[in-house]
Amino acid sequence: MLSKIFSAALTGLEAVPIEVEVDVSGGLHAFNIVGLPDNAIRESKDRVSSAIKNIGAQTPARANRRITINLAPADFKKEGSYYDLAIALGYLLASQQIKNFETKDKIFIGELALDGQLRPVNGVLAIAELAEKTPTINYLFLPWENASEAALINKRVKVIGIKYLKELIEHLEEIRIIPAVSSSFSLKGENKGTGENWRQVKGQYLAKRALIIAAAGGHNLLFIGPPGSGKTMLAKALIDILPVLTLEEALEITRIYSIAGLLAKKEPLIKKRPFRNPHHTASAVALVGGGSEPKPGEISLAHRGVLFLDELPEFNRSVLETLRQPLEDGCITISRSQGSLTFPSRFTLVAAMNPCPCGFLNDPLKECQCSAGDILKYRRKISGPLLDRIDMQVEVPRLNYEKIKSQEETNICQVQEQIELARQIQKERFKNYQSLRSIFTNAEMEPKDIERFCSLKEDGEKLMKKAVDSYGLSVRSYHRILKLSRTIADLESSSQIKIEHLSEALRYKTGFDWES
Repeated sequence: MLSKIFSAALTGLEAVPIEVEVDVSGGLHAFNIVGLPDNAIRESKDRVSSAIKNIGAQTPARANRRITINLAPADFKKEGSYYDLAIALGYLLASQQIKNFETKDKIFIGELALDGQLRPVNGVLAIAELAEKTPTINYLFLPWENASEAALINKRVKVIGIKYLKELIEHLEEIRIIPAVSSSFSLKGENKGTGENWRQVKGQYLAKRALIIAAAGGHNLLFIGPPGSGKTMLAKALIDILPVLTLEEALEITRIYSIAGLLAKKEPLIKKRPFRNPHHTASAVALVGGGSEPKPGEISLAHRGVLFLDELPEFNRSVLETLRQPLEDGCITISRSQGSLTFPSRFTLVAAMNPCPCGFLNDPLKECQCSAGDILKYRRKISGPLLDRIDMQVEVPRLNYEKIKSQEETNICQVQEQIELARQIQKERFKNYQSLRSIFTNAEMEPKDIERFCSLKEDGEKLMKKAVDSYGLSVRSYHRILKLSRTIADLESSSQIKIEHLSEALRYKTGFDWES
């Protein structure tokens, strides 16, 4: 007898359909799984056999039959324990131990415990999207712990959460029907920053202004200052003022965390923007992703959020260089002999560093102990092309006693509303814009978009020409200054980039006051 059951496999952040074919025929006992399975799938023979035995059915391990399981397409490598449930059902159907049921409109996912219980798996959101996009699929059966996650996506497809294999069989035989799971999660009012980190920052008005611009337009930022001046606190304060996630953004982030196995069981939807802070000893694979079985790295886990690199020059230079392409393209492509995978990485980079190895270069109170060679070696760890991709470089000076003890009244709600308004302006700007991709922020604009939305008046053109000629700015820097100017104008609800907007953007990029 032959049976066919549908399951799914993950490739990067996407899911592809897998057909599980089970053939039970006469002959000497054999139990084989073919179709490029990995070790976890080969071991499923023992899990499936024990689970079937413990629900009172005839186990494949003792059947005097030849059992062949094919995972199609056969030229696609299969990994993980996703197929246990499909294999078990396929065997029970092929051996005529359960009633025949319609299989063409159902996908089965889940790992089996030895007693027949279903254990959760990673990447369910991508599988739910596959089911929703496939017109012939009407039901998605998966472990109970994953059901609420899948229900975030599925509107047409019915999501059925299963706790035990026997429970699923009773449902399919219409003995005891399991109701479909529906999602009741909302983003309203639950992911807005409390402002606690923002309120702790004393003084540093220029740095705070830079954070507001970064939050409004998604721009990259570098803080330079002596030890203890508040660079780390400023970076953490950015999360407090970032705008609330849209549902589309939340689902993008949730898909990444689901595949990485970092999704909380009780919170299937990521409701807050991520803040990732890898240590400076992190490897290139940890930062950008990869491995023999490629997984998302820190830059993908920071998607639509913040990647904070503290002590930037302490990172290995070759590791930092891997950021160049993701910062430009908003994604990272990992190539292996089996193929290539692309992970999204549209994050806001916030970096912090000292001006020199000891940290006290040009400090008015402490003398720098570094030689000129030490300072040059320290700064050479950060390449020019990487600095070119950072929109703003801001000095964070030491605070005096009065600033440290000052009680500043900070209206965090007003700051958040200002940023939300700027983001809304950008949303309206790009809503009807015909583009091959979705644009959420000004920082995501490409040259053709900049030409359309970042035009300058005559006085602005003269100032930009002066800056380019004086500092030898690259084309990339030129474009980033225009995008930064566009964001500053949006914060003031100005449809036109004015000379003061451009001057402020140039100051962050060159360190020179262009209004003087």
